[in-house]
Amino acid sequence: MSKLKIYANHVSGNCWKVKWTADYLDIPNEWIEIDIFAGASRTPEFLARNPWGQTPTVVLPDGRVLTQSNAIIRYLAEGSRLIPIDLYARAQMDEWLFWEQNSHETTIATRRALINYRGKKESEVDPGMLAGGKRALKRMDDHLDAHDYLVGDGLTLADIALVAYTRVAPEGGFDLEPFPAVRNWIARIEGDLSIDETKVA
Repeated sequence: MSKLKIYANHVSGNCWKVKWTADYLDIPNEWIEIDIFAGASRTPEFLARNPWGQTPTVVLPDGRVLTQSNAIIRYLAEGSRLIPIDLYARAQMDEWLFWEQNSHETTIATRRALINYRGKKESEVDPGMLAGGKRALKRMDDHLDAHDYLVGDGLTLADIALVAYTRVAPEGGFDLEPFPAVRNWIARIEGDLSIDETKVA
């Protein structure tokens, strides 16, 4: 049986979202490491598969290609317990997915990448990213103070999407100590997903 092929880089939370979703749903998959820092996602071969030159990129068992992490996990989880049946709850999940890409990743993940992988000093990074990331964490903490999960009473794609970069936010200079509900939620989701970043085969 052909496996889902995940062209990915191990430092990318967006890539881990796809791996965790596939593993949680027992979808056979193969992680293919792409060294984005060495230009491996910009080769003619890779661009023929994904013209945007981004990871994650997945090749389905039938050969079709999908890109964009939240679109990929939405596809993989269709009909599963990770997507609420109730239409309003499903829309709430999508709210978090859109917010994650527009307000969370653009501050927390981007600042982490600039400092840890692009060699920028903190003084060279837009201070607005730190402020924006703290606002995002506060937004999550306020919600999670009264809820175990982002939507409903169980794990959904919203949790998988948001935990990917939230759990490594300290690498971007974000102190999680002021956000106890977020810290408790991270531990809960890591347990639900049995996260093991050494498992890429």
